[in-house]
Amino acid sequence: MTTLLFQTDSYLKEFSAKVEKVVNELNAVILDQTAFYPGGGGQVYDKGFITFGGKKAVLKRAKSSPDGILHVLESGEPLPAVGEEVAGSLDWDRRFQVMRTHTAMHILCGTIFRDYGALVTGGDMEPLKGRMDFEFENLSKELVSVIEKAVNEEVAASREIRVAVHSREEAFMIPDLIRTKINLLPKYITEVRTVEIVGLDLQADGGTHVNNTAEVGTIHISDYKSKGKINKRIYIELDA
Repeated sequence: MTTLLFQTDSYLKEFSAKVEKVVNELNAVILDQTAFYPGGGGQVYDKGFITFGGKKAVLKRAKSSPDGILHVLESGEPLPAVGEEVAGSLDWDRRFQVMRTHTAMHILCGTIFRDYGALVTGGDMEPLKGRMDFEFENLSKELVSVIEKAVNEEVAASREIRVAVHSREEAFMIPDLIRTKINLLPKYITEVRTVEIVGLDLQADGGTHVNNTAEVGTIHISDYKSKGKINKRIYIELDA
C-alpha cells in the first residue's frame, strides 16, 4: 500500500517515490509513497506533475484503489517503469486553496455545534467554496449573519490545528468523535486520524488542513437553503 505523506505533512509540495505498479489501461502508476490526496471525505483530489527520466508528465488526478493510490496521468503522457524513481510536485496553489476551504468547513461545523448543538448531515467542497448541511429546523437571514460573524471570530482567534493518530479503541472513548458517528467506521480500520481545531472542534478526518485558523482568511456565507424540515444547507466562499 502507498504511504500517505500528506497525512503527516499537509505542506509537502514535492516528494520522491518509486513506481510499484503500472496500470496501462488507466494510464496510471502506483507509487510506494505520495503527497497527492486521492479525494474522499468531501475533499477533492490533487493535481500536479510527475517527473522521471527527464520527462515532466501532467497528473490528471490521484485516486484510491485496493492496491494503493493511483496516479492517473493525462492521456498521451508516457508512463515510468516499475522500479523507476520519480519526483512528484503538487499544484500547490490549488491544494492550499483546498486546505483553507477544508479547515473553514471544520470551523463552520464546530461553531454551529458549539452554539446551537446542530449536527452535520452532509457536505462537499471545491477550491475556495463549499456547502454543509445541518440538523437545523429554522434558519433565517439574521441567524446566518450571526453565524458568519461567529466563524470569522474563530478565524481571527488564530487557533492551532493539530493532527493525531489514535488506536480504534482510544478513538471510541473520545466523546467529540462519537458525535461525528465514528462508530460507523468499518471494522478493518484499526487506526483513526483526527484533526483538532484547539478549543473548538475535533473530528476523525483523513484530509489536509492548514496549521492555524488565521490562514483560512475571511469566510463568507454566500447562501443558505432548506433541504427538508430539519435539514438546512449553508454555502461558504473564501477570498482568493
